[in-house]
Amino acid sequence: MKEETGVTIGAVTYHSSQPWPFPTQLMIGMLAHATSTQISIDTSELMDAQWFTRADVLKMMMKSHPDGIAVPPNQAIAHHLIKAFLYTTAKL
Repeated sequence: MKEETGVTIGAVTYHSSQPWPFPTQLMIGMLAHATSTQISIDTSELMDAQWFTRADVLKMMMKSHPDGIAVPPNQAIAHHLIKAFLYTTAKL
């Protein structure tokens, strides 16, 4: 997180994993608590990074976000990480 966005994190917990398209590779999905909010994008790594409220994310899930932003499809681990953020009220 810090390398690509400048955001520092504290507590990290495992959420899930899924096979990666390269042989014998695995993508691991983690949830983390941000300890900073200032974003500084490394443009060689990312095109964009921004914060969203739960209300924004709900609109993205419902495909009704005013900017046309939607979440990844259900088969993507990112979709399930986003749902975890949306529906979890517990702190990490």
